Amino acid sequence: MVKRNLHRSLFFPTIDLMRKQSFSIILFYQYVKISNPKKFRDEQFAMCTQLGLRGRTIVATEGVNGTLEGETKAINKYCREMKKDRRFRDVVFKKSVGTGKNFPRLSVKVRSELVTLGKPIKNFWKKNGRGTYMKPADLRQAIKSGEKIKIIDMRNAYETEVGNFENSALPPMQNFRDLPKVLPQLNQFKNDKVVTVCTGGIRCEKASAYLKQKGFKNVYQLDGGIVSYMKKYPSRDFKGSLYVFDGRITMHFDKKAEHVVVGKCALCDTPSERYVNCSNDLCHVHFICCERCDKGMAVCGKKCETRIRVNEKVYASRI
Repeated sequence: MVKRNLHRSLFFPTIDLMRKQSFSIILFYQYVKISNPKKFRDEQFAMCTQLGLRGRTIVATEGVNGTLEGETKAINKYCREMKKDRRFRDVVFKKSVGTGKNFPRLSVKVRSELVTLGKPIKNFWKKNGRGTYMKPADLRQAIKSGEKIKIIDMRNAYETEVGNFENSALPPMQNFRDLPKVLPQLNQFKNDKVVTVCTGGIRCEKASAYLKQKGFKNVYQLDGGIVSYMKKYPSRDFKGSLYVFDGRITMHFDKKAEHVVVGKCALCDTPSERYVNCSNDLCHVHFICCERCDKGMAVCGKKCETRIRVNEKVYASRI
């Protein structure tokens, strides 16, 4: 018996290690001046590679935005190293459980903006340039007390379809840069107390600055984003799931019995949180589609279905 156990430990040493292995995902951003984005990008890539982290990080002169996954010990070390830099002492790392399989590779890129608005907002990360931070607890209290506030969701339309705050404004944006285009629909709230929200805070922070620039009088932003609110108040006020840009696609903190599915299949209206890309190569729009409607070749609507059928006939005629 002793020899057998010894033999197993010699030839299968990774089994116990794999069982003990835990993974974490962090979502973070910090608006801060970075004078040499390329140098900072190279430093980030080297550190993440050394720690075995995978995910996506964007670096710009206005700051850094990242979603990373790795072994929990490595993730914790990354957070500690970042906070050693005085520019990132106050950064909030929003952590959740990972599997080690949510990102295929590491990507660290330099961009002109962390989130593309296409409209210059000078020094918007300064306190007087953006909306006032509102803690999840303060927003919860405002909702419970019936205070007159308007939550404005700054995420893309396909994100809000699967989950959103009750009675919030959901401007029809396909990209964040659509904000100037949908602004006329939001002007009705110019004199109200408004709270901008998004996944982790990065978009609603820039959006709050843009609204202030456009004459909105009383602008707040949800500190830490929707993910922080959901974690603190699962099954409260925010209904459905949160769309995330990794292998999980959606996430929630609700207990199974309490979870409410608000997403609906675009083709049959069945409650669903399952996303696919349109099979039409000229479209590929991301939309909710139940398993029954998928059939391996889901299309987002009749227009794309007609295009695919026409293409199939053309290809068949060439054989």
